[in-house]
Amino acid sequence: MQAIDIINLGCSKNLVDAEVLQTQLRSNGVLVRINPDPVTAPIVIINTCGFIGDAKEESIETILDTIQHKGGVNGLEKVYVMGCLSQRYKIDLQKEIPEVDGYYGVDQVSELVRDLGLRYYQDKLEKREHSTAGHYAYLKIAEGCNRNCAFCSIPIIRGRQVSRSVESLLKEASFLTENGTKELILIAQDLSSYGIDLYKKSALVQLVQKLEKIQGLEWIRLHYTYPNRFPDKLIELISGSDKICNYLDIPFQHISDNMLKIMRRGHTREESIGLIRKLRERIPDLALRTTLLVGHPGEKEADFQELMDFVKETRFDRLGVFTYSHEEGTHAYANYKDDIPQKMKTERASRIMEIQQKISAEINAEKLGSTIRVLIDRLENDYYVGRSQYDSPEVDNEILIPAGPKPLEVGTFFDVKITSSEEFDLYGEVVG
Repeated sequence: MQAIDIINLGCSKNLVDAEVLQTQLRSNGVLVRINPDPVTAPIVIINTCGFIGDAKEESIETILDTIQHKGGVNGLEKVYVMGCLSQRYKIDLQKEIPEVDGYYGVDQVSELVRDLGLRYYQDKLEKREHSTAGHYAYLKIAEGCNRNCAFCSIPIIRGRQVSRSVESLLKEASFLTENGTKELILIAQDLSSYGIDLYKKSALVQLVQKLEKIQGLEWIRLHYTYPNRFPDKLIELISGSDKICNYLDIPFQHISDNMLKIMRRGHTREESIGLIRKLRERIPDLALRTTLLVGHPGEKEADFQELMDFVKETRFDRLGVFTYSHEEGTHAYANYKDDIPQKMKTERASRIMEIQQKISAEINAEKLGSTIRVLIDRLENDYYVGRSQYDSPEVDNEILIPAGPKPLEVGTFFDVKITSSEEFDLYGEVVG
């Protein structure tokens, strides 16, 4: 049996692309592994990220490290590269790293499969095999983005937004649920705008309402809901649902009106704060996650101070910070100098995270003695590791339960009493 290893880099949207490829290869009888350790197959496919400088560097280092093993004792014969970096820099990569046997863009999975001498199964697109633990899966509802944020290279790489039809997504969601998925995590570059290209208006609420009706699906989680044109009916839907997690990921990026204008975000400070207030009033039990960007050209100390005050006052439940990366082809690259030193960018990011660490510790401490419904993700060393509805895999808090004589089945829900807390983790014991 032919064997192929896939090295997947980047975000959850990239992971879905790798899983689509995995499904095609396995349908051809190929033995496939995603992110195996070690890589041992004769063919390796690297799914790259090219969004920001650090991601590009990691992708290039992975390619260079992998091709060194061609013809070696591990029997590596061919290396293929796909994904964002390949889409964005294909010609340069072919010139600089000719040892790679083929480069493929983000929408060229079918070409890669056929170049491997295999059949591409069109009917498998809604029958994706996922590589996560099995009880949760990402559902990518759209590709690309119509926004024009100054710093963002995604529209350059992925193009304009192309939404999948509600019917197609329901078929895939049903297939995943029938095969053990209990939590669906909806992802896209801009969830708020889902369906506008197909239905001339946002169809996110309609999609989620139909997903709620799938038997066996217990959690629906929403990622990357853009603050501008946030669908107001979604708030009512979440507040009245037992299946939709009281969790929203809204990437505000900044709060200073000066920076929001420079970043071309399309919303103001007042609108951002108004949305947060409305969400917390209507969904009191909401866990709100955001992403912030520091060090963008034009960010003065006063802008950064305003951002720090915003973080302190808003007390986000979950928060991540990126430092600005000067990306070719973006509006910021063409119109601004990358004049904030990297050291200052890193210091600003650290200062934000210091604030958030304190906030997270306080929020977690408030949960002591409470009982929370927990989904078990894995057994790791002496602990079962799980999550509440307020936490997404990989990026958020975890709840650790000491392993005892009675095993806990992965992918199963348990009521857990919280016994202790740390800045980003909780500890508990199963009730009953």
